[in-house]
Amino acid sequence: MRKSVYIPVLLAGIYAGWTGCKRSYTPVIRSGNVNYLVVEGVIDPGSDSTIIKLSRAVKLNSKKGSAAETGARVTVEGNNGQNYIIPEIGNGKYAAPSLGLDSTQQYRLRIKTADGKQYVSDFAAAKPTPPIDSIGYTVKSNGIQVYVNTHDPKNNTYYYRWDYAETWEFHAEYLSLFVSNGTAIVKRDADQMIYYCYASDTSANITLGSSAKLQRDVIYQDPLVFIPSTSEKIEQKYSILVKQYALTKDAYNYWQQLKKNTEQLGSIFDAQPSEIQGNIHCTSDPVEPVIGFVSVSSVKQKRVFIDNRDLPRWAPVYPYDCKADTQWYCRQPGCVNDVAENLIPLPTSKIPLSAVLAPDNITILAYLASSAECADCTIRGVHNKPDFWK
Repeated sequence: MRKSVYIPVLLAGIYAGWTGCKRSYTPVIRSGNVNYLVVEGVIDPGSDSTIIKLSRAVKLNSKKGSAAETGARVTVEGNNGQNYIIPEIGNGKYAAPSLGLDSTQQYRLRIKTADGKQYVSDFAAAKPTPPIDSIGYTVKSNGIQVYVNTHDPKNNTYYYRWDYAETWEFHAEYLSLFVSNGTAIVKRDADQMIYYCYASDTSANITLGSSAKLQRDVIYQDPLVFIPSTSEKIEQKYSILVKQYALTKDAYNYWQQLKKNTEQLGSIFDAQPSEIQGNIHCTSDPVEPVIGFVSVSSVKQKRVFIDNRDLPRWAPVYPYDCKADTQWYCRQPGCVNDVAENLIPLPTSKIPLSAVLAPDNITILAYLASSAECADCTIRGVHNKPDFWK
């Protein structure tokens, strides 16, 4: 018999701080050790990669995020006796490209950790995922609601899960036309420009949908993510890549219970009290709890772009309080040369923006300058355009 426990767990290695107005909660711990294995991932029998993430749970009051479980041997096993090794790629992640599995067979995950313990998930049939019909958005008074549409013409899916990756183009508060080379202020080359950048993020919440109570297996405008009108994500151009997974009823119930727990305390990355029974078990110690539900499902995905020109004229709020000040050259005895002190030595304490010219329109008297947070977009993003960008 497996041991039923009530434990606080952290389901990922990145800890997102919770700042909501919640009442303090201290659960009763029924087991002193909560260093349980956390298994996240989907076995993809089709053309997409199979990615499994392993980590260790932590106590609710722990200030540390869960530790990645490295050095494990991860294998996909078929009930026909075939095995497929999932190599480790680092930081607790194990991944393999298309496995090309026989969809008529059942599969499970086997894990042997570095300390010799063994874990297996229940055998499960491969569940095909219908394509995503469309991804769209509706304009609200305070932002946009991005949604997904899908359906299964065979009426066999009923239960769905989605995750997504966001990418957006944004710009710094100020345009910098100049840069220090260590000895002087010079004009920036095109490859030195730091005004436009790209940033990315991944979904932090559990998004589920079900058509089980409907006559037809149709999901219509299921909400994915809300983007406030003040967000930088939609100040230029925004893209979202949505992945869709078909779930069994048991898997749906697992994720639904997990969603309820995370919504009580914060996001999927927050510590949480949880009594959730997954489908993976420790065979070397049957009473040891394991956190996770391993599905066997193909993955469908779709990417869309949203252009700011198609949205209302909203004003994004820059995340820093910015101001530009004047850094003067001083060529008189006894005065302070702001340019020499603040703008030339590397690394510079301020970034030059534009030149202040004398009446002759040739002599530079000073430079307008600002902080890196306000003039350098690479503080929060990358300069190179993603390959998929259009």
